[in-house]
Amino acid sequence: MRPATELFVLPLNESEYLVYAPLRGAALIGNAALVRFLQKQDADEDTHDVNAISAEVLAWLRRAGIVGGAAERAPVTQLTGPPRPRVVTLLLTSACNLRCAYCYAASGEAPATFMGPETARRAIDFAAANAAAAGASSFEVDYHGAGEPTQHWACLQESHLYARSVAQAKGLRLRSSLTTNGVLSDAKREWIASHLDGATVSFDGLPEVQDVNRCLASGGRSSEAVLTTLRVFDRAGFRYSIRMTVTAESLARLPQSVAFICRRFRPHAIQAEPVYRMGRGRDRASAETAAFVEAFRAARRTSGKAAKLLRFSGARLGTVTNHFCGVANDNFCVSPGGNVSACHEVADERQPWAERFFYGRPSTTGSGYDFDERVYTDLRAQTVDRREYCRGCFAKWNCAGDCFHKSLDAGAAEFAGAGRCEIVRELTKDQILEKIADSGGVWWKDAPRPAGPEGLGSDAV
Repeated sequence: MRPATELFVLPLNESEYLVYAPLRGAALIGNAALVRFLQKQDADEDTHDVNAISAEVLAWLRRAGIVGGAAERAPVTQLTGPPRPRVVTLLLTSACNLRCAYCYAASGEAPATFMGPETARRAIDFAAANAAAAGASSFEVDYHGAGEPTQHWACLQESHLYARSVAQAKGLRLRSSLTTNGVLSDAKREWIASHLDGATVSFDGLPEVQDVNRCLASGGRSSEAVLTTLRVFDRAGFRYSIRMTVTAESLARLPQSVAFICRRFRPHAIQAEPVYRMGRGRDRASAETAAFVEAFRAARRTSGKAAKLLRFSGARLGTVTNHFCGVANDNFCVSPGGNVSACHEVADERQPWAERFFYGRPSTTGSGYDFDERVYTDLRAQTVDRREYCRGCFAKWNCAGDCFHKSLDAGAAEFAGAGRCEIVRELTKDQILEKIADSGGVWWKDAPRPAGPEGLGSDAV
């Protein structure tokens, strides 16, 4: 009879409530009487008033996963021992061919740094050796940077060739991807499409939006070069996603930008994020607002394709975890100087909060790395189950506390919420309601399910 261990009730209107059990992947829409019944069972261990509900509804609640069954186990995972990553992100350079108005790394404002080939090889050797030792079938090399990784083209090509040779020698499959601004030469486009497994292209949609926010280092427009890149990738059948940055000024045009992309291109996904208020974006007006939520919803309504592709990083109903990203899971991002950061956004040892994220350096005694146990232990503890603010949030196991770096940049000693939190809650609720609608309009569970009783949302109790 006892309801799910974690059960959240969210008012929808004056007479209906959304009941959500995140650890069971179950939700329903019920009335006030049903909610009172569930809350009473949850509060009173000895008294279960079965007469307050019909036998039909009670049986249906059991099948729906809302009551009965074994207690859920929270998805709390914690690594032990020294880091043994099998994925390496090479932060090749801080050089960039763009001067984005909101660049979180403020690329181009300091002398550029470039990774040496021996630094890339050491990192690749380490990740491949860890994969082989674990009996894995593959390891992964990703290219990112505080700048544009293709600006260090020779190192990108050479390191990829080296990684392929290491993979072959160890009997592993190499997986590789790139994050790029898409302003590329024809030769680079063709090489990427024929050598890598995928890419994320930073692109803001409508050319006029792109050109205002993401101009060339020379001051010229970047949109046509990115559009050409997307066309080349589509012709090659290359798998790519698009990452859009949304400013307060461009919010109103988000639906048009998403529609523009969906009509012309074939990305695997489109991720839209409010501008990060750091680097050159530090003084920008916040886009972490209710207006973002409404623009995001409107963008999804522009087409079925848009509804399928458009994503926000913190709203991910299909994910149940205690960590938002690899920061708490030994992310292995190697800076141009060869040191190890847990976050690709903290790519420079001189950045704010660098001491919180850099946890490794090349070994002084040979190959491999020396790790700072104090730092990586603290990073591993940055999980949602340790955040007091998140304790009562229905979306906590889905967003997993959101981005640790951004919470630090907000300046508070203890995380106390941010504009992104409301975006996460609203868009996660949208996803739950869509699941319910797709399942018949009353309930949803992550498994084949029988039909519910008629009228549960109004007078079944």
